[in-house]
Parts: sequence; C-alpha cells; structure tokens
Amino acid sequence: MLAPAALERLLPQVVTLAERAGAAIIQVYDSADSNARLKADSSPVTDADLRANQLIVEALQELTPDVPIISEEQPLPSLASRAHWEEHWLVDPLDGTKEFLARNGEFTVNIALIQRHLAQLGVVHVPVRHMTYRGLLGYGAWRSGAQQNAIAIHVESQCPERPRVLGSRSHHSVSLDAVLAKLGDYQLVIAGSSLKFCLLAEGRADFYPRLSPTSEWDTAAGQAVLEAAGGCMTTLTGEPFQYNLRADCVNPGFLAFADRSRDWSRLVNDGD
Repeated sequence: MLAPAALERLLPQVVTLAERAGAAIIQVYDSADSNARLKADSSPVTDADLRANQLIVEALQELTPDVPIISEEQPLPSLASRAHWEEHWLVDPLDGTKEFLARNGEFTVNIALIQRHLAQLGVVHVPVRHMTYRGLLGYGAWRSGAQQNAIAIHVESQCPERPRVLGSRSHHSVSLDAVLAKLGDYQLVIAGSSLKFCLLAEGRADFYPRLSPTSEWDTAAGQAVLEAAGGCMTTLTGEPFQYNLRADCVNPGFLAFADRSRDWSRLVNDGD
C-alpha cells in the first residue's frame, strides 16, 4: 500500500492529470456535438466522458501499475474480485454529465485514492473555471487556478446561526425537505456535481445532506478534499463513510459538514 510520503509526492501528478482530462472535456464542450447518448442505466454519456476516462485510466496505470482502478466509465469488477483490495483508484472522469449537457459549467473531474475503504487522497477539477481542489488526509487541502498558485483552504469550523445548506441542482427529495425543516432558518445554496464538497471545504457552506442515491465515484474525491480541509462526511447515523463494501458501488445516504462539534445526524434520526 502506498505510504503517506508517496501519496504526498503523487498528489501534484494527479492534479496535472485531472487538469489534462479537463482540457480534453473542454474540447468537446466547445464543439458542435458531444455525441450524447444513454447508457444501460439510462444515465447520459458523452464523448467527453469517454475521452477523459481513457486519458485518466492510462495515466494512472502508468503512475501506479499495481493499484487497481474503478471508473464510472468502465465495467465494474465484482465485489468478490475486489474485496481483498487494500487500495484502489476511484474515478469519475466527468461528474455532472447533466450539467455538462445543460452547459452551466458545474461539472468536474474526480480522482480519489481509497485505502482500506477510506478516502485518503482526492482531486476535484472544475474545467470551465480552470479551478482545482486537492486534499490529502493528514497534510491539508488546497485550491489553485489557471493564474493562481495553490492556496490552503479550510472549512468554516463554527456553524453560523443561519447555516448555508447545499442542495443538488439535479436531485431533490421530500425526505430532504423534512430534514431541512428541522434546521429552522437556513440559506439554501444550489450547486452541481462534487462542487458541493469543495464549497464546504473552502468555507463557503456548512452542511450538505444527501438522502437520494449517489455512486462511490461521485463522492470519494470530494470527501477527501473536505476531510483534509477539516470537515467530515458520515453515514446518516454518524458512522465513518466507507467505500468498496457494496456490490453495485451505490452509496447510502450521507451527511457532509464543516462544524464537527454539532450532531448533524440528529436532524435525520430524531423523531418529528
């Protein structure tokens, strides 16, 4: 398993890789046709997804030939075949394909390294904004831009009286409304893809409850950035959020937040 010092050396290489994938995505984004079609699960896929996937997978295989890879755009190995993995890459080459097709810019490249079921390293690149977020547990989290060197970021560790709550641009549920009603006064911030984790990590939001389904590649990179910045992501009952435990890689509901001193799970588990 890769040691912490090796991960520290690897992180800037993964940043460069995510940015290269972002450039490939922008080439399709700026073209006349993304060749969008539906996959077997009825989710959309475009040429941008596939080009970014090929670039990332080939580069990771070269960087770490002994570390297996799970990507949204590749066949999923059976749980039996991967249950023994101590570490693996978890990739969403284009998180937010719906946002990509809507041309609102809120899509990302997600690359995470999972070790012993926990997200340890994460890079989230925002191609349209030329912005990249990176995090490594035990070392910190940073944001960089096209004309900006990497600067350290940190969560807002004390939640204000009026929490800034993140909601998905493409998904909403009645059960989420019930949770939000228990908060009292709050400010709703709508964002697409894994950008929500990045807003938490840089102190621009306080709470992101997600009760509807996501996939592991949707969340791992953002979780690593968030937790490296001092935040936290748990199951709905407050347990550590883990990966590579489910056959279909579909996540349970989760709570992501900045202020660790507050018991956010009470909002979900307390009776009415």
